[in-house]
Amino acid sequence: MIVGLGNPFKKYNHTRHNVGIWYLKLLSNFFNENFKNSKKFSGYISKIFFLKKKIILFIPNIFMNLNGLAIFQISSFYNINLSEILVVHDELDLSPGILKFKYGYGSNGHKGLKNIIQIFKKKIYYTRLSIGIGRPHKEQDVSSFVLSKPRLNEKKKILKSINKSIHSIFSVNIKNN
Repeated sequence: MIVGLGNPFKKYNHTRHNVGIWYLKLLSNFFNENFKNSKKFSGYISKIFFLKKKIILFIPNIFMNLNGLAIFQISSFYNINLSEILVVHDELDLSPGILKFKYGYGSNGHKGLKNIIQIFKKKIYYTRLSIGIGRPHKEQDVSSFVLSKPRLNEKKKILKSINKSIHSIFSVNIKNN
């Protein structure tokens, strides 16, 4: 399963905190799949087939800091361990448009990741894809920064890196299906 972290409501759609959702929507579009609202799992579900395996795409429809329960519910239903989930999220410690895969334990201070770890109640290694959004200027606090829209040049860098990663990783699907 691949999970894209962000916040619900239209007012957050284009904010830095929602780049995990941007990733999943672009990935779903790449495979010509649509998301469907699932009240059962408090989120949006889609699926793709990659190397002849079904991968569930999930966007929790709850606030970032509380998303762990929705992820736990859907992963329990489909019998998917946290170690089998790729979590896609925003990352302050990377410049806009820089992506980084990491397999490990911890949250690096990210409250959405902290909630996932807390809900799963186990020290489990998991994979995450961090999408760089940069850090705020000194006068702006982190909360306001992540909940604001990136500047146009930052957004272009972020979207370019997301699209490049999707095409680099998933283009093999076209050859093998």
